Order: sequence, then C-alpha cells, then structure tokens
Amino acid sequence: MMTETYMARALDEAARAAARGEVPVGAILIDVNTGAVVAQSGNRVEESNDPTAHAEILVIREAAGKLGAPRLPNMDLYVTLEPCAMCAAAVSFARIRRLYFGAYDPKGGGVEHGVRFFQQDTCHHAPEVIGGVEESRAAALLKDFFAVRR
Repeated sequence: MMTETYMARALDEAARAAARGEVPVGAILIDVNTGAVVAQSGNRVEESNDPTAHAEILVIREAAGKLGAPRLPNMDLYVTLEPCAMCAAAVSFARIRRLYFGAYDPKGGGVEHGVRFFQQDTCHHAPEVIGGVEESRAAALLKDFFAVRR
C-alpha cells in the first residue's frame, strides 16, 4: 500500500534527523495527481537554531517555493509524529488535502490532542486526518532517541 511506502520515507527522514541530533520527526509532501514526492525533510531545529524548523514547516516551505504558490491543495502530508499547533496551523494555511501521521503526541500534539487546531471555529481549512500510520515504528524512533538522552 502506498500509504506505508510514503510513511517509510518519512521515517527514513526521521532517522536522519536523529543521526544529526534532532528530535526524530520526518515529513514528506506528495503530489496526489502524480504520486511524486515534492519535498521531504526531517527536523532541523538544532542545526539551524530555528524553533520553527520542524519537518512539516520545512516541507511546506520547500513545496510552496518549488511550485510558486502559497496553497498546496493537491498535496498530502506524511509526518511521523502528530503535528504541534504551529505545524497544524501551517497545514491549514497551506490548504493541504490530507494529513497522515504516525505516532500520537498527547503532550505536544495539536491535532488529536492539545488545542485540536482543526476543530477550532477559527480554522480556515481542515484536512482529512489519518493518524496512527506506522505508529509503532514512529513511536520507537522517538522512544529510543529520548532514552539515550535521559
């Protein structure tokens, strides 16, 4: 199934982020018309000293730049962790069609937890959301990363 294939690529990005000392979150944006990967990245917060350099933000920026458009309605986002409120807002503003995520984030998530951004009256666009894709693999990456640091 393509969903697992795309999430596997996001998991690869997460593993590369961990190898750089970043929280292991990876994301890819897929053009739903062609199935092509338009952008992919892992977190780069520490590397760039930028608190907004989450994987989701980076792929949205890259795709918008490549396509010359601030809205990406024909894109599906695959990310290994439930997006935080900042990233959920970016997904909404970019008009992403569908959001797939791996591990749930009860502490920092902004989609199924916390502010539940897409359920707010002030949300301009809510994508279709599918959570728990390759959840155990995504959660294991995070657990292993933080176990080493504690």
